[in-house]
Amino acid sequence: MATIDRQATTLALAHALSAAERGLAVIPLSRTKLPALRSPHRDDPSRPPCHGECGRFGHGVYDATTDPARIRALFAAAPRATGYGIACGLPPHHLIGVDLDTKNGTDPGAALRALASRHGFTVPPTVVVLTPSGGRHLWLSGPPDVVVPNSAGRLAPGIDIRGAGGYLVGPGSRTEHGRYQAAPGTAHLAPAPCPPALLRLLLPPPRAHHPTPPSAGHHGQGLVQFVLAAHEGRRNTRLFWAACRAYEDGIGPELVEPLVDAARATGLSEREARATIASAARMTGH
Repeated sequence: MATIDRQATTLALAHALSAAERGLAVIPLSRTKLPALRSPHRDDPSRPPCHGECGRFGHGVYDATTDPARIRALFAAAPRATGYGIACGLPPHHLIGVDLDTKNGTDPGAALRALASRHGFTVPPTVVVLTPSGGRHLWLSGPPDVVVPNSAGRLAPGIDIRGAGGYLVGPGSRTEHGRYQAAPGTAHLAPAPCPPALLRLLLPPPRAHHPTPPSAGHHGQGLVQFVLAAHEGRRNTRLFWAACRAYEDGIGPELVEPLVDAARATGLSEREARATIASAARMTGH
């Protein structure tokens, strides 16, 4: 069994490195499809949430990287890994995963076709990954200034969405239920752009607007600091989230310039920052 595990780990690493060459950030997964590295903070539940700022491995999808040396280090620290996960929502693809899960007698394919007919969109040719249970993962590319959340069954029974903060099991991975593999004729494709009509269905409806009194200046400063703390690869996502919160709390207009300044300090251009904030304004109904 140990030899088989080593072979599976070697194969998973090779697939992960190949995915990284395509710009897909990866992490090692166990046979259970969970991240293969345990949190270094598991024995300290009182510690504030850490997304890898401590510099150690074991932060799930926040460990995801395209750096070959770091990928090899991750797999070296996870000798029982038999697969790899692909982080969603990160540049350059801003991956969105549409998980068509056939468990519990559902027909998610028919449900997706019904949604496409009702809302007037067509799913373009794209990467399709076949799962051991008979399901499919469709890979789509989202806009850089839009954060697609994870959801389970919100669109229709059997249709789960993997967005920012989520991951997809990569083709070539082996799990306790079998192997994930690219559908014939799709492995060479790039993730196709998500149809706008489908993208609208994936986003949550705008929250009700509740004006915030002027005394909420501390909250606004907290949002600015949240953006300033963004690492490369998460800058647009953090800026979009902070801008959405600002507009929902009634302090969006006065935070535009501070948020732009914060985004520029992290390395975004002024044009990128203003486009992302404008997208947040539209998304929240402003």
